[in-house]
Amino acid sequence: MEEKKRSELTNEELLQEAKKMKSASIINALLIGFLIGIVFFSVMKNTWGFLTLIPLFFIYKLINNSKYKNSELENLLRERNLK
Repeated sequence: MEEKKRSELTNEELLQEAKKMKSASIINALLIGFLIGIVFFSVMKNTWGFLTLIPLFFIYKLINNSKYKNSELENLLRERNLK
C-alpha cells in the first residue's frame, strides 16, 4: 500500500500522525538517554573508540531526523488550526 503525503491526509489522519510522532519522540528520548549513558560509561573507563563514536553517531541521527519530521507536522497542524 502506498503511503500518502502528509499534505494529503485528512484532519483525523493528521491528528493520529501527531499522536504517533509524540510516542516516537518519547522513544527517541529514551534511546538518546541510553546512548548517552554508554558514552558516559566509555569516557569514565577511559576507552575511546567505536564504543564512544557509534552511540554519538546514532544520537546525531536521531536528533536530526526527529527535528525535520516534527517541524513539518507542526506546520500542517497550524495551517489547519488543529492544534
